[in-house]
Amino acid sequence: MDTTQCRLLETTRRHFFGQCAVGLGQIALASLLRDGEMHGAQRTQPVNPRASKPPHFAPKAKSVIYLFMAGGPSQLDLFEHKPKLVALSGQPIPESFLKGKRFAFMDSFSREVPKLLGSRRQFQRYGQSSRYVSECLPHLGRVADDLAFVSSVYTDNFNHAPAKIFLNTGSTRFGRPSLGAWVTYGIGSESQDLPGFVVLQSGPRGPRAGALNWGSGFLPTAHQGVPFQSGGDPILNLTSPKGFNSERQQQVLQTVRDLNRAHLKETGDPEIATRIASYEMAYRMQTSGPELIDFSKESKETLALYGAEPRARSFANNCLLARRLVERGVRFVQLYHTDWDQHGGPDTNLNESLDQICQQIDRPCAALIQDLKQRGLLDQTLVVWGGEFGRTPMGEQRETLGRNHHIDAFTMWFAGAGIKPGQTVGSTDELGFNTTEDKVHVHDIQATILHLLGLDHTQLTFKFQGRDFRLTDVSGDVIKKLLA
Repeated sequence: MDTTQCRLLETTRRHFFGQCAVGLGQIALASLLRDGEMHGAQRTQPVNPRASKPPHFAPKAKSVIYLFMAGGPSQLDLFEHKPKLVALSGQPIPESFLKGKRFAFMDSFSREVPKLLGSRRQFQRYGQSSRYVSECLPHLGRVADDLAFVSSVYTDNFNHAPAKIFLNTGSTRFGRPSLGAWVTYGIGSESQDLPGFVVLQSGPRGPRAGALNWGSGFLPTAHQGVPFQSGGDPILNLTSPKGFNSERQQQVLQTVRDLNRAHLKETGDPEIATRIASYEMAYRMQTSGPELIDFSKESKETLALYGAEPRARSFANNCLLARRLVERGVRFVQLYHTDWDQHGGPDTNLNESLDQICQQIDRPCAALIQDLKQRGLLDQTLVVWGGEFGRTPMGEQRETLGRNHHIDAFTMWFAGAGIKPGQTVGSTDELGFNTTEDKVHVHDIQATILHLLGLDHTQLTFKFQGRDFRLTDVSGDVIKKLLA
């Protein structure tokens, strides 16, 4: 057997497909790469998948801070003043309202016709917009003229995990890309030293469905949300141990980068570009990360404005951290705060529980708007506030005051870049059950956020498993009344 024959025998099938310039392997690879192109925009992903990319059209916003109130805040006790509901409190709701409707915990409604529950909270009008806000959120009321409320949002699912995933990914099915992932995939990030999509969490536990809410799905994993901590290292194990030789670390990283680049050139696999970018980002974050959460350079007035305390793990610290992130070019920051699921249990009711959670978020939310505004950042930052659904105008038969999940009408508010402040879009009936004007679907919310970032939601697509996917599926309209 000659040398050539021996070499042929040693060549594996994988080597053959990888090295054959015009064979089946390269043809298949080219097909796979085409399958992952972003159609409509007709662009390819750069070697650094997090690099900034041009939008479809001139944007109003450069970044987004999404304040996600996990559990479903009661719009009827916070923003929607309903005197008629108060007057009829304790009476059974007309059966016509319930016909064909489904609710979470149907057993509590099946024992007898549920009774209406008027809010026991006092409401006050604020600002030139004369917007009603309840006594639970006095600080937020004082910035009402900077906010735009949407009182007519509706969604498709009444259970927490699917509803959260739906609001974040446009689908109740697991594995779809999240809103933040779509954004960074579409326009990248302006930060060289921090991820483009950062997730911050506060409250007694994480949101239901966890990382599925900020995953990248079938998009390159460079676009998934990166959870940060507001105290200690922003990311666990980021800091090198004492005595570690930084020069050797650089040499190792350089060698790994060279090997990955050679592999990328050979295969064209976009996940290798993600790997390269992640190693380089992690190295840079060893410097940028600790500086990010160092509040020592913030004034005492700023810390007091938010109610923030250095090294504390709180919603207040996360709001201040969100401002620092967008200052540094991070594209999408999402804050999750739990637990707004006030059904009427000992620790989840519309009395002390609602007071406690509102106290945790009221001052920081208002401070974030004020701080962004005085720094000239509100004009380029979109702020979004809301949960996965709202609460019913009927009470539940539990130990104390509570409400069931409601998907037909709930409230969100928006502020900042491209938003017309001091207005309310949409309205509901006298009981707060059904929308009477300007129904706004979750896909409309998603389309509007993308629009403000310069992205056409119908054009931001990714081909996967033979079809084009997008965040808004096959629906969604920009909420034009909301825009400046």
